[in-house]
Amino acid sequence: MADDSRRRRLGDSEQNVLALNVLLLGDRQSGRSSVGNALIGGEEFQTGSCISGRCVTTDCQVLRRNFEGYFRRQGAESDLMLRVVDTPPVTPRPQRLHELCPDGVHVLVLVLRADLTHGNTHLEEDVEKLFGPEWRRHALLVFTHTDHLKEAGLSQSVYLAQTTDWLRALAEKVGGGVSFLDNSCDWPTIRGRPLREQLLRLSARNHHRALTVRTEEP
Repeated sequence: MADDSRRRRLGDSEQNVLALNVLLLGDRQSGRSSVGNALIGGEEFQTGSCISGRCVTTDCQVLRRNFEGYFRRQGAESDLMLRVVDTPPVTPRPQRLHELCPDGVHVLVLVLRADLTHGNTHLEEDVEKLFGPEWRRHALLVFTHTDHLKEAGLSQSVYLAQTTDWLRALAEKVGGGVSFLDNSCDWPTIRGRPLREQLLRLSARNHHRALTVRTEEP
């Protein structure tokens, strides 16, 4: 898909706008909604523990935020408009994702808990069914609950070296690399910008092209 840039008029001038669709995927209680809040710099996504076995996120939720003059592009200031889609812990239906992101998905954020290494080992298979083998170039891996690593005295590099084979392999496959988020920090103000910049660099490497949701079996 072509570069999803837009231009909006500001008085007598025009401002570049880069609009990106970001999809959050992960197990229940993985911290997807908290990562979404970090990306948009707010507390709009509902977070919390499961109640009576039911998760807080039961359907796809979409929030957006425009960051004015966020970066310079081709010598001019550009806005970054993020459209973040949070998903329930079960793999979302392809048709539902297509309805929410008809222009495709620019960045896939895979959210996993650092303290639960035996999580969704079928995650790669599920994502490939949705987007095909190209998904790896558009994905980044985010570990949440990394305050547990500090308590155990583990550095990020040691954690990755000692984790399960499937997690270590996944970390090596994703094009956007790995990010560690400490839940004890102020997510929106402290952890949000580094994660947005990582996301922006990944999308730029892919020339801001979007993945198309597969609505039919290949």
